[in-house]
Amino acid sequence: MPNLTNSGRQIARLKKCQTLTEEEVKHICEKAREVLVEEGNIQKVDAPVTICGDIHGQFHDLIELFRVGGECPDTSYLFLGDFVDRGLYSVETFLLLLALKVRYPDRITLIRGNHESRQITQVYGFYDECSRKYGSVNVWRYCCDVFDYLALGAIVDNRVFCIHGGLSPSIVTVDQIRSIDRKQEVPQDGAMCDLLWSDPDEITGWGVSPRGAGFLFGGDVVKSFVHTNGLDFIARAHQLILEGYKQMFDSTIVTVWSAPNYCYRCGNVASILQLDDALNQKYKTFDSPPQAVHGLPAKRPPPDYFL
Repeated sequence: MPNLTNSGRQIARLKKCQTLTEEEVKHICEKAREVLVEEGNIQKVDAPVTICGDIHGQFHDLIELFRVGGECPDTSYLFLGDFVDRGLYSVETFLLLLALKVRYPDRITLIRGNHESRQITQVYGFYDECSRKYGSVNVWRYCCDVFDYLALGAIVDNRVFCIHGGLSPSIVTVDQIRSIDRKQEVPQDGAMCDLLWSDPDEITGWGVSPRGAGFLFGGDVVKSFVHTNGLDFIARAHQLILEGYKQMFDSTIVTVWSAPNYCYRCGNVASILQLDDALNQKYKTFDSPPQAVHGLPAKRPPPDYFL
């Protein structure tokens, strides 16, 4: 069991955007791996729960999310990945979520996004941020080791399938995902890659993704997957939605985006999806708070914002 008094102090400091020591980061990451290793590739989650999309290191917007949705553990949360990169506070953002996971493992679920990757974080900011804030890349390494333990998806009350990106032509049933060896760097192709990289589109069947990884998939693919697996709908993140969320294909799939004013310049609102005990859906949208830092990401600003 973690030292709850100590973890409570760390959470309080992280909520103030205070940087922890390298040794504290190492300890949190070790404890987080101990919790995450016990979770399956598809983590079972009970309703009611609040589902959140990409955060991308926008720390003050994460704090605003908790203000709008309720503090953890009072509210149960499911985050759909992409905690790091792009924003200026990926370290504090990811560590706050990890510290909450260690303290309240049954009240917050974290699944892996395509940016929870060694290769991607060396390009889009997290690697450089760790190096700048700590004078070495040790913290980046500790966090990357945690990435490998994150679940690939979640399922709420066996009826709502939650994934970061989308579907895969290699996957017909949710059970097939359970047999994937997830404790590795995200591969460049294959089922695990597809789940983190793919996107729905107004096409029939499968298409080539402009991202260079994963696939595009149409409404027929979504409806077949939902029917085969006895689901109500699919919740995913991964794509900037200016209105905060977007339902497609007769509401069989929804994209939830939780980083307002993405990259401090896109002008979008963010959203969270609240599911009650009966899985009724309520979407809450919110803007970036006044205290959010307005700057530019260190590397590769839009137009490639969709990564």
